Amino acid sequence: MLTTLKNNALTSSVLAVPPLARKADGSLNDTENTKLIRHIETGGIRTLLYGGNANFYHMPLSEYDQALAYLSEAAGKETLVIPSAGPAFGFSMDQAKIARRHHFPTIMLLPQTGITTSDGVEEGVRRFVQAAGVPALLYIKHDGYIEPENVAKLAKDKVISGIKYATVRDDPSHDPYLAKLVEHVDRKMIISGIGEQPAIIHTGDFKLGGFTSGCVCVAPNLSRLMLEALRKNDIAEADRIRKIFGPLEDLRNSLNPIRVLHEAVRLAGIADTGPLQPLLTNLAKPDHEKVKMAAIELLQADRHAHR
Repeated sequence: MLTTLKNNALTSSVLAVPPLARKADGSLNDTENTKLIRHIETGGIRTLLYGGNANFYHMPLSEYDQALAYLSEAAGKETLVIPSAGPAFGFSMDQAKIARRHHFPTIMLLPQTGITTSDGVEEGVRRFVQAAGVPALLYIKHDGYIEPENVAKLAKDKVISGIKYATVRDDPSHDPYLAKLVEHVDRKMIISGIGEQPAIIHTGDFKLGGFTSGCVCVAPNLSRLMLEALRKNDIAEADRIRKIFGPLEDLRNSLNPIRVLHEAVRLAGIADTGPLQPLLTNLAKPDHEKVKMAAIELLQADRHAHR
């Protein structure tokens, strides 16, 4: 695992956002998690971001040290691993004390919904970073969480390593908040955080630095090739690849992004992800077959692309 942040650390690779495999009793399944990590790394992906898909939102504090210790050892030497903390302020401060014992070069702060002000979020990020000893990856998922002016202050003071921007719009090309945000901070430090579907607009129209992906866990080669096409400004090729992700992404959008991805990794035979931890539940069995078909089709396309 990389222990320092290079200048292009958050833009040199697609940021994979994997699920976290668990055993039947709910404990972490190191064997299956390692299978998934190797699958992603074999496809040329060098950044692992453990957040919503890994259900870090509901991870008990008693398990946090164990999870971070495992992740720091499981990834390859050239892989950047970013765990998450939060979303509640008090909880994140307790996590900061634990995280400081490990060597992650940045930690993503999960966004708190409600009971917040923009100035309060800025102050909370600053306190967390001081306690953790490393900059935070700021996660913006909805309007009203933190204003661009506050983000600019955090960026200027180097309190944040980057920004994961994941506010869903009906039309991602029309995004007043993002348009304002890129006026306040270096747009290359902003990462599109909603997978392959809006990535072309985010990296093309808004010139963001890169994108995160959940489906990269099934098709790492394709996701990597899409990023390479965007780097070359080959929009036609990037769009061709984006459409291959469509069937599984459509199921994630219509059912549930986290639950579908969790099941897709298992049903495609990549790793046994096991049960989802509350407050989430696994996907209903009647939905398994269509998710399995889409996941296997995507995996086969990925293997073809690799060949």
